[in-house]
Amino acid sequence: MSDTPGDGKLELKQASKEVKESENVAEKYSAMTVSKNSEITMGELSVSSAAFSAVPIHKPVKKQIQFVEDKQEFSRFPTKAGRRSLSRSISQSSTDSYSSAASYTDSSDDETSPRDKTQLNSKGTSDFCVKNIKQAEFGRREIEIAEQDMSALISLRKRAQGEKPLAGAKIVGCTHITAQTAVLIETLVALGAQCRWTACNIYSTQNEVAAALSEIGVAVFAWKGESEDDFWWCIDKCVNMEGWQPNMILDDGGDLTHWVYKKYPNVFKKIRGIVEESVTGVHRLYQLSKAGKLCVPAMNVNDSVTKQKFDNLYCCRESILDGLKRTTDVMFGGKQVVVCGYGEVGKGCTAALKAMGSIVYVTEIDPICALQACMDGFRVVKLNEVIRQVDVIITCTGNKNVVTRDQLDRMKNGSIVCNMGHSNTEIDVASLRTPELTWERVRSQVDHVIWPDGKRVILLAEGRLLNLSCSTVPTFVLSITATTQALALIELYNAPEGRYKQDVYLLPKKMDEYVASLHLPTFDAHLTELSDEQAKYLGLNKNGPFKPNYYRYNHPSKIPLNDTQISDLCTIYLQWIPTATAYMFSLVQSS
Repeated sequence: MSDTPGDGKLELKQASKEVKESENVAEKYSAMTVSKNSEITMGELSVSSAAFSAVPIHKPVKKQIQFVEDKQEFSRFPTKAGRRSLSRSISQSSTDSYSSAASYTDSSDDETSPRDKTQLNSKGTSDFCVKNIKQAEFGRREIEIAEQDMSALISLRKRAQGEKPLAGAKIVGCTHITAQTAVLIETLVALGAQCRWTACNIYSTQNEVAAALSEIGVAVFAWKGESEDDFWWCIDKCVNMEGWQPNMILDDGGDLTHWVYKKYPNVFKKIRGIVEESVTGVHRLYQLSKAGKLCVPAMNVNDSVTKQKFDNLYCCRESILDGLKRTTDVMFGGKQVVVCGYGEVGKGCTAALKAMGSIVYVTEIDPICALQACMDGFRVVKLNEVIRQVDVIITCTGNKNVVTRDQLDRMKNGSIVCNMGHSNTEIDVASLRTPELTWERVRSQVDHVIWPDGKRVILLAEGRLLNLSCSTVPTFVLSITATTQALALIELYNAPEGRYKQDVYLLPKKMDEYVASLHLPTFDAHLTELSDEQAKYLGLNKNGPFKPNYYRYNHPSKIPLNDTQISDLCTIYLQWIPTATAYMFSLVQSS
């Protein structure tokens, strides 16, 4: 490099020229008006980027970008026409980039109800009703991804499919239809069962997964966005099939059980067993049992340790944030959130929100749960005490009218209301469908409910289960629940006559321990084994169960057992050598 004065002047002159050129480019793009029809080619964009990066700009560009179509001043609350336009634009863009339950969405605008279409799978059968059977290949890939994180269930399938422990079982199921549930359904089929399936939630179905199941011959009647009428029609189509009568029920919420009990009492009497996994469904079963109307044995999966301590707690701890982020893009730091209910679901939700910096309140009716919340650092309040100040309300009680219209009226503008319980009864959504309130759909599963003064409350999934309606749930946790459900079905179907009476039973702790053991290898976990002396000292069998029946794993039991039920359970534990346990024991030994 030369240091002569002439060379310095030449470099300064060249730099000045480049600066001027870059300013001209900057003025060109800053003066450009932005409209629907304006386009910037990639070539132009790369040129401008090069100009800006080559030489620093020494003086600010004075011209500003002008938006020719948006000169009007934004009012605090847009006009009615403006709201409709804004709603349409947001909804259109968001459905392209947001899809609840990570579900593939067909790009076509076909709004024809699946009930009005005739579809055939590759085998030429039409005993199903899904959104689009052509999505089957995409759904198959999602199921294969889910299988990778459900190793215990796949192991059970491989080990037991030779013996077909469910041969002759005709299972009718009503659950969320997702990739994880599909792995369970295909496992039941591999073990010899015939299955017909429908959805327990009108928003949680992954259409491509439903198509993939229908393609392999499972009769699926479900699609995302069903109406209430569609929901009950699908359940009826699963049950009412000429020449096919179910003998087992796998339910999530109790709607299927209720439908069969009310509409097909003769079919209900011939059912060999019911497996139920939700608080709502279990509550209905206990009501039937108490009234003396439950004529079949039922397994309460919801209160099993593997369901409560893993699915309810850890699943909700992760999925609550996912559901809220996908639907609202809310920032959690500093937000005031009230969680209604401090059971396992509530514990998971509060832990996640607290970790993100939210100020969390808890409402509770149970003094034990309330004390747990206090000891965990949460303030326990009545909802009315904080209703005017909170930013988010999350219900997870399994009850009805937890959030009433009067409370919704007093919430501040922009508040978010959602539900993490199974049923849509916790938020009084029906009271919001009145002439004075305006509903505005802004995204998939996101509604703005607008009061006459312009106040907006953001309602998610119309008060239905948030995580499965608006996001996804961790596959590994669902593997634990699905394995428990499969074993409960095997046990009820193969149990000798007289083992189970016409009542509701908790799963034996031995089964819970086997399910947990199957999932430990994923973490390369190694269990400590008791010595003979230690086992004798504790009064335990070296192979388990390791906890007495009354041990609650920090979970206060919501469903008391009477003396007869306790006696029956003790008898079952003493005689516990079921087919399901044999399979699980062999799997543990092989691992």
